[in-house]
Amino acid sequence: MFDFLKKQFVDVIEWLEEPGQLAWRVPFEDHEIQNGAQLTVRVGQIAAFVNEGQLADFFGPGLHTLDTANLPILTNLMNWDKAFKSPFKSDVVFFSMREQAGLKWGTSQPITVRDAELGPIRIRAFGTYSFKIDALEPVIHRVLGTTSGIEAATLEMQLRSVINTAIATALGGSGIKFLDLAASQRTLSDTIKVEVDKAFADWGLSCLTFFVESVSLPDDVQAHLDKAASMRVVGDLDRFVKFQAAEALEKSAGQDGGLGGMGAGMAAAVAMGNVMSQGLSGGSAPATAAPAEDPFELIEKLHKLLTMGALSQAEFDAKKAELLQRVK
Repeated sequence: MFDFLKKQFVDVIEWLEEPGQLAWRVPFEDHEIQNGAQLTVRVGQIAAFVNEGQLADFFGPGLHTLDTANLPILTNLMNWDKAFKSPFKSDVVFFSMREQAGLKWGTSQPITVRDAELGPIRIRAFGTYSFKIDALEPVIHRVLGTTSGIEAATLEMQLRSVINTAIATALGGSGIKFLDLAASQRTLSDTIKVEVDKAFADWGLSCLTFFVESVSLPDDVQAHLDKAASMRVVGDLDRFVKFQAAEALEKSAGQDGGLGGMGAGMAAAVAMGNVMSQGLSGGSAPATAAPAEDPFELIEKLHKLLTMGALSQAEFDAKKAELLQRVK
């Protein structure tokens, strides 16, 4: 990483960083920095001189000669004389200012938010993000401390916790309905990124990109939404009867009994459609139809359709009143 030249004094200081490294403290041990030593800072790096945990001087990319003339803050802190010629000791920390990309985030537990349409719901979300060091002092104080360096991997657990909190804040105030999230995924990503960036700033970090790749509900809630969606797709009763008949044919075709089984399955589907059609349309049953079903049983079936979302409350109330009038 660096070379030791004459008298065990450090004459050349440089850092060949590896992927995932955010910071590296030069391990001087008992060696001292030679006055006039060469400091090499590569593109995407910053070399900082830290005195008793406080940022003193720092250098950007380039080749620098270290002396009291270009270390003004450190010279003042150490009460060095301008004619200082001897070696000196100081903590030197290299920081990578590159973007740390391709990191993944996800909610370990469902987050409860209040949806504008569905009310309180629990959601899971997953995606990717990237960040970089933005300010040295918060990183030195809150992250680096007295450690020998910082790896992006060691920060990920803490950053995920920050992201989860930001997601709850962003979703709670976004006003975007869950059912509209797929169409508004870019807007959602930008909304959450604002909250994530605010939280990252406390650590001296900046969130460069943030993407929501998936948002989902618990399985039981999703199953209910799928059932309601199926009923809406079916539409009117005539289409529902055809749908049921097709379902019965498909099931019967795979069972024993041949054409007889298929005929029985189709007859059952048509009979079910006729019962529902009579209950909802109010039309009289044909002479060959089965006896009229008990009004209370019809009301119970209508209530199930209401619960599934196939009927509106107004439609249910109207048919319920009509069926109750038949009771003598």
